[in-house]
Amino acid sequence: MMKKLFTGVLSIALIASIAITGCSSSSQVPEAGVLRMNLQAEPPSLHPGIASDLQSITIIRTTMEGLMRINMDGQPQEAGAESYAISDDLKTYTFTIRDHKWSNGDPVTAQDYEYAWKWGLDPKNEAPYANMLYVIENAEKAKMGEAPLDRVGVKALDEKTLEVKLNQPTPYFLYLAAFPVFYPINQKVVERDAYWHTDANTFVGNGPYTLADWQHGSELTLKKNADYWDNTSVKGDTIKLFIIEDQNTEIGMFENGELDWAGSPLSEIQPDALATLLKEGRVTSKPIAGTYFYRFNTTKEPFTNPKVRKAFSYAINRAELLENVAQGGQMPAMAFVPPTMIPENEQGLFRDNNVEEAKRLLEEGLKELGMDSLPPIALLYNTQELNARLAQAIQDQWRANLGVVVTLVNKEKKVQLEEEKSGQYMISRGSWLGDFNDPVNFLELFASVEGNNRTYWADPEYTRLINETFSMTDRAARLENFKKAERILMDEMPFMPIYFFTYNFMQAENVKDVYMDGLGSIDLKWAYVEKKERGI
Repeated sequence: MMKKLFTGVLSIALIASIAITGCSSSSQVPEAGVLRMNLQAEPPSLHPGIASDLQSITIIRTTMEGLMRINMDGQPQEAGAESYAISDDLKTYTFTIRDHKWSNGDPVTAQDYEYAWKWGLDPKNEAPYANMLYVIENAEKAKMGEAPLDRVGVKALDEKTLEVKLNQPTPYFLYLAAFPVFYPINQKVVERDAYWHTDANTFVGNGPYTLADWQHGSELTLKKNADYWDNTSVKGDTIKLFIIEDQNTEIGMFENGELDWAGSPLSEIQPDALATLLKEGRVTSKPIAGTYFYRFNTTKEPFTNPKVRKAFSYAINRAELLENVAQGGQMPAMAFVPPTMIPENEQGLFRDNNVEEAKRLLEEGLKELGMDSLPPIALLYNTQELNARLAQAIQDQWRANLGVVVTLVNKEKKVQLEEEKSGQYMISRGSWLGDFNDPVNFLELFASVEGNNRTYWADPEYTRLINETFSMTDRAARLENFKKAERILMDEMPFMPIYFFTYNFMQAENVKDVYMDGLGSIDLKWAYVEKKERGI
């Protein structure tokens, strides 16, 4: 599913992640033990079942945690759970909750997890990521109002034991268990105050830091949680998160030593400044699990023919587009799954700017369709400056390399989506950002013609390969299935990948151990500011 975040990807076999240790310097000595970052906007919600933006989720991840936490090696590690067992059929997980407390002193129990997950699945409640819970038995039916919540496959057997029953084997379930929608919620706190998550005085967490202060519209202060079960791993003392909307102000504060970090993922560097900062080597670019692409409507001629689709894809020069138009350190994409999940995809599964092959394929494809020339072609894209600039540049490349005239159609995102769903388009701009760190989150998209697959393409062998991965326990074999499926996808080309997303940021040289996963999400549990000695 297309996500708001950014969010966020893991291969169970291959995970690209980084612990960022330092890349630029500030001129002033930071306050000892205080890490200062910018959110750029007020976090909309610190409720783990409601939050859908990266700013809110980062704060929640710092002040709360679930059964599992992704460690700095990119692997799920026991957190709120001290241990777990998996049944022989791989469909039942039994977690033992460790002895630890909420920040108000209450013990964290298995009931807190059952309550939180069922809260997210209650049709009455807004929970943007409730779909991630659908791997649980009867979860989707409950959310749709087709089954009672007591039939959902999550149950606290006692205060320390949580049983979870899944619809089918789900090899990435432990990674899901580290995502905020799977976090516990203190039921007594909710029943006392439904708005507990909106103020520092009422917020209750169980994570590495506590929410010490929240000056709405200005800043948030997080303090190390002395009662956190793993507090010896928390090296920092205080995190200050400012709310500064102006991007130029943020860069100025960083350069003046008033911030230790500027830019992604919690904010953005202004596009006009980014190209210069990249050339000067003052910005770090890190690939994240997201792909920008153009989809073809495979039900409309000439895009019913894979050779025509490949011709349009091969005829563009991605490197030139990124260097001269996007200018954000993005990586050309000649595959769908980002290299943060499948590293080999950095090399691509087809050749970029392959104009002669594109001309040959277009000629052959039109002949197979019984067409002497192309019908009028239109490219639909949603309103945004970069989308417009890229569309114009690609339009020029298609004209120069294939002699094809393409009309550009700009619509608001809502209208674009409606036209895609009704099949009233030929080519349309799209993107996909990972929800969880596994290739299936990308490749499952095309396993059926339902949901977010608005190309209307499907292939039985492709679907078989993807469906097999759900019950595969051999990681290498599972990864090979993904690779075979993606080769089919790129040979059929129901969409043309253009680039892999990147995050761009500046960071003080004494900021250590900010963990960024392949989704572009960060975890500040281990982060700290190394004290610098003042000069004499």
